[in-house]
Amino acid sequence: MVRAVLLCPGQGAQRVGMGKDLAERFPVAREVFAAADEELGFALSRLMWEGDEAELTLTHNAQPAILVHSMAVLETIGGALAPAAAAGHSLGEYSAYAAARSLSLGDAIRLVRRRGELMLAAGKERPGTMAVVLGLECSLVEEACRQASGNHGVAVAANLNSPEQVVISGDPAAVEAAGARCKELGAKRVAPLKVSGAFHSPLMEPARLELEAELQRVELKDPQFPVIANVTGEPVREAGTARRLLALQLTAPVRWIDCMRTAAREAGPGAVFVEIGPGNVLAGLLKRIVPEAKVVSVGTAAEVERFLEAA
Repeated sequence: MVRAVLLCPGQGAQRVGMGKDLAERFPVAREVFAAADEELGFALSRLMWEGDEAELTLTHNAQPAILVHSMAVLETIGGALAPAAAAGHSLGEYSAYAAARSLSLGDAIRLVRRRGELMLAAGKERPGTMAVVLGLECSLVEEACRQASGNHGVAVAANLNSPEQVVISGDPAAVEAAGARCKELGAKRVAPLKVSGAFHSPLMEPARLELEAELQRVELKDPQFPVIANVTGEPVREAGTARRLLALQLTAPVRWIDCMRTAAREAGPGAVFVEIGPGNVLAGLLKRIVPEAKVVSVGTAAEVERFLEAA
């Protein structure tokens, strides 16, 4: 058994074709995709495997697609794992709670579908934007956002992804002003992101309020192993705390640097970080935060087979 920290990717990791090879190779993975289709009442798996990329990228489609892919991977390799903790980036935090059996698969799928709908609606109600800042330390990015907020609207540091990568979010004019200030302070690059709203900013408050009500309607159990919360960067062991922080997460920054450092301490030496789901973005970020960490990304049938052979 591999002592592991599960890493669950967030929005942006989706791509057409995701998970198809898993379903073809592993019956347990195929069952996860079939369960998701039944839960949602439409063929999410067909959209994932053969659909239009623009449609898959829509927030309310991408979120359940990524969660389902992560859960399908977990079903194939779970027997070889002894999880010490889990962490997920934004949407991925729901995958982490599903992995820890705090949320049922059905509830997790319905929640993230609804979460995506609410985020999309909030973005239409008050259009916002996001941009990635590279090569400038987090405290300086946060200061640039404070300076840019005011007459221009609101800008915040939304995703503290690594010591050299921060995503800013908010009203378009404020984000543009914050990005310009970041360049003045020495940022190597500021690039806009293709998003449908200002996620993890105060502009998501209407979505947060409705999501809070949705979370009250589902059963959350105490996780079987700690889940590191985006909002605090600290381990969560109780269902009540999970419910509260998942709602706050929509308007609070993703403190991913803190999450990874906490996860490394929680798991102890010798643990392997295992990224489950599409892509390898989180593995790359981890190497910038905890350089000594051992990490593997498992998302395709070939990667599953290699992992099981080595376990």
